[in-house]
Amino acid sequence: MEPVSTIEGRAIPFGAKNVDTDVIIPAHWLKTVTREGLGRGAFETVRAQPGNVFDDPEFAGAPVLIAGDNFGCGSSREHAAWAILDLGIRAVIAPSFSDIFGGNAFKNGILTVALPQDQVDRLLEVARGHPITIDLENQTVTTPFQDRFTFEIDPFRKHCLLEGLDEVGLTLTRDAAIADYEKHQAQELPWLAKPMERAA
Repeated sequence: MEPVSTIEGRAIPFGAKNVDTDVIIPAHWLKTVTREGLGRGAFETVRAQPGNVFDDPEFAGAPVLIAGDNFGCGSSREHAAWAILDLGIRAVIAPSFSDIFGGNAFKNGILTVALPQDQVDRLLEVARGHPITIDLENQTVTTPFQDRFTFEIDPFRKHCLLEGLDEVGLTLTRDAAIADYEKHQAQELPWLAKPMERAA
């Protein structure tokens, strides 16, 4: 997982509320066995509409998505986070997120930033023509117009995102402690290490 520290650039001014995971990635895309390429199906129904922000060349490669309240509601499909990441989006700003989506986003290195609606509205306005900056270390979102909004984040999630640690990476940081435990267990409970005898 790539570390997340400062995310700067254009932001897609989506703003829609109650966007569920079926809108983020429709069910017929879930047959894939790889994460790669899911960005092609991301927001498929929205992108079918003429003039949608996702296909606007002005926002091509934008690393931030600005959405409305209750983003990521609906089913628990992790494909939603995979699709967003495959689009190149590293952070989503919204007034609130579904708990399951928030967890899936975190596990895949996507920063979710919850801000009050009036601040999200201001960012939607700025994003139409200017970049924004998210500073995870200082927990701020800033604009070229001196806007400065602070956000809360769980300290554990912040640490993992800054260090680029997923569940496997976290386990590997405890490699020495795990090895010590296994050595101690082998000495104290040697019978656990013996192979099981097969029944005749």
